[in-house]
Amino acid sequence: MVDSIVDSLVTLFGTTIPKELTVFVISLMPILELRGGLIAARLLEMNVWSAFFFCFIGNMLPMPFILLFIRKIFDLMRKWKYTVKIVAKMEAKAEKHRGTIEKYGFWGLLILVAVPLPGTGGWTGALVAALMDIRMRRALPAITLGVLIAGFIVGGISFGLFG
Repeated sequence: MVDSIVDSLVTLFGTTIPKELTVFVISLMPILELRGGLIAARLLEMNVWSAFFFCFIGNMLPMPFILLFIRKIFDLMRKWKYTVKIVAKMEAKAEKHRGTIEKYGFWGLLILVAVPLPGTGGWTGALVAALMDIRMRRALPAITLGVLIAGFIVGGISFGLFG
């Protein structure tokens, strides 16, 4: 699913914007994140290190804002009947990971972000951390390391660095 979305976005952006901006924007998006950006970078035949840099920055940029403001955003969204279900769904997703984070703390959050599977990643990690009231100074390092690890895994696979 991610591959087809990324392929569509790469086709949509085409040559109208620079490759670096394309992978940066894709990496900003929930669900796609750095993993989708790296796939796009491979499709765009970017240099692996340049791609990693722009994808990492794109993926990390929203994290402090999620950690600081997601509760307030959810409170606003609960006021409209059209967005109440979205909030409930996102809170349920975060709740699903609560036990792991409570049990393993920093390492649980890091692994949640680092494992490149659907439903994991920086956005999910930041959401879980924010809803569990984990302070930014504790959550952001775990999320950052997790994004780096996921990036090395996906980048290594996407760019054929593992053989």
